[in-house]
Amino acid sequence: MKDFKKIYARIQENKCCMHTPPKEKAEDFIDSLYNFLFPVVSGHEQGAMAAELSFYKLKGKFQELLLPLRDEFEVNIEEICNTFFKALPDAYTMIMDDARALLAGDPAAKHIEEVILAYPGFFATYVYRMAHIIYQLKIPIIPRLFSEYAHRKTGIDIHPGAKIGHSFCMDHGTGIVIGETCEIGDHVKIYQGVTLGALSVEKSMAEIKRHPTIEDNVVIYAGSTILGGHTIIGKNSVVGGNVWLTSSLAPNSVVYHRSEVKIRNNEEVKENAAIDFEI
Repeated sequence: MKDFKKIYARIQENKCCMHTPPKEKAEDFIDSLYNFLFPVVSGHEQGAMAAELSFYKLKGKFQELLLPLRDEFEVNIEEICNTFFKALPDAYTMIMDDARALLAGDPAAKHIEEVILAYPGFFATYVYRMAHIIYQLKIPIIPRLFSEYAHRKTGIDIHPGAKIGHSFCMDHGTGIVIGETCEIGDHVKIYQGVTLGALSVEKSMAEIKRHPTIEDNVVIYAGSTILGGHTIIGKNSVVGGNVWLTSSLAPNSVVYHRSEVKIRNNEEVKENAAIDFEI
């Protein structure tokens, strides 16, 4: 009992604001909206009346998410809800462009349904586009709940404040990190393990552009790291795998990391007495 009282007192001393949306409701909304926008996920397409009913249920779920923020953060629930759903048709068009970019850019993808159902890069992009709308409306907490859900499911970490253009393609995707002030143009393709990050993470730089700008038609291969708010990767450039960049590239550049790989015949290795492996 004494231990409980001590830890409970500490919790009460340091407790955060409780007027926040539950994570479970944020995740349920993002999944429900995904099912609504892409009927292939549930395996059956709704008629117009059933779809309309689902649409109004979605609006209700979104309003529930906003409700805890209403008083402390002065959120106008009806106005924010109407603005979000008004932005949905254009956002859906962008998301379908993303799906087509993945289909066109990955030889292993045979159908757009496959991209929607099975590609983590597509799901993470969808969540980013939804979170970005809410971020632009200056709603706290909810955009990060969305993005962290996608991060947990896919291993892809996109801050909702990043600006990403049309036909965005993340192939495989695991380990990609895209920072808050990153700007990405149209028709950009990024492979797994890419970091678009900041050179410094000092709190005083919170309002400064800290992350790079990636212009149109750039390809960034696996494992590359590009850092800094002044770093610009010019359009039509290719960044090879495992490259570390903190300076800008002119348009139409190709940059790559050179490493030495030695290949020897196994029989030659056995005959060389100087090579002896011990574990």
